[in-house]
Amino acid sequence: MNVAAPPSGGLCPETLDQALDQETLDQVQGLEREVQRAVIGQNRVIREVIIGLLAAGHVLVEGVPGLGKTLLVRALAAAVGGHFSRVQFTPDLMPSDISGHVMFDMKRDAFRVRKGPVFCNFLLADEINRAPAKTQSALLEVMQEQQVTIEGTSYPLELPFLVLATQNPIEQEGTYPLPQAQLDRFLLKVFIDYPAQEEEQALVHHVTNGVVGDQLDISAVRGLLNPAQVLKLQRAAARLRVDEQIVGYAVRIVRTARDWSGVEVGPGPRGSISLLRAARAHALLEGNAFVTPDDVKAVATAVLRHRMKLTTDLEIEGYQADDVLADILVNVDAPRI
Repeated sequence: MNVAAPPSGGLCPETLDQALDQETLDQVQGLEREVQRAVIGQNRVIREVIIGLLAAGHVLVEGVPGLGKTLLVRALAAAVGGHFSRVQFTPDLMPSDISGHVMFDMKRDAFRVRKGPVFCNFLLADEINRAPAKTQSALLEVMQEQQVTIEGTSYPLELPFLVLATQNPIEQEGTYPLPQAQLDRFLLKVFIDYPAQEEEQALVHHVTNGVVGDQLDISAVRGLLNPAQVLKLQRAAARLRVDEQIVGYAVRIVRTARDWSGVEVGPGPRGSISLLRAARAHALLEGNAFVTPDDVKAVATAVLRHRMKLTTDLEIEGYQADDVLADILVNVDAPRI
């Protein structure tokens, strides 16, 4: 069944009440604007992180230090009134340093649970690839199940919950590459790059104008939402209409990526699921009451780049997953709806 597109700038009347109303649209677009007030020059990264939040997924950010990753998460937490935690991953970090542990309280003469920094709404896992696999795996349960098990007892997390993990692509000495099983738990892998000259100049002026030190200022960010409203936005994204042709289009992209020449390991079914989840969140940000092929294309690279492993020959020739995905998106025919 084909779905007719709404007029430009408008919403589809028959799905407006079911999936998207003006209040929801104002909230989701206002959230993006508020984060942009603190983070200058990274609009694409901001949008992709918000897509992860709206799709109830986690985001892996790759980029050199000093590009504003911590500021981004703090600004997002301030805009939605959520609790923010930051963990600096190091080779000596233990799993209990993340999840928490049971300790004996001498004053009460009893054991009690000391919850770790993972009990928050927004967790910045900084340089996640610097911790050994055992510590990295401590995040697997919490990312997938939104709960933490300590001494056999499971403790659910307060929702919404977003893990924003970072890794440095330059310094690889003393790092432990993330296993594919953990990479697959991230909805998106986002590349953060240097800002343009005009944006960097505006950033430097903003940070140094009458300010002592180089503290990251998020005072301009208003508390626009609360966690309950974020959950409502996530439900709104989940209710957006997805035509069966769009589902087929997403699956064809993923299956083509598996069989593409030069791809040693392609994305699994979770890639198709993640592609549709992210496309719904993108449609919500665009003010659409249903998902279009353009929504799928807009998020395909960020969703699939970390779910593909190229052959050695292709990597020697200088190809990256992004190059292969660009060719795939050109060759897979999009439905006309």
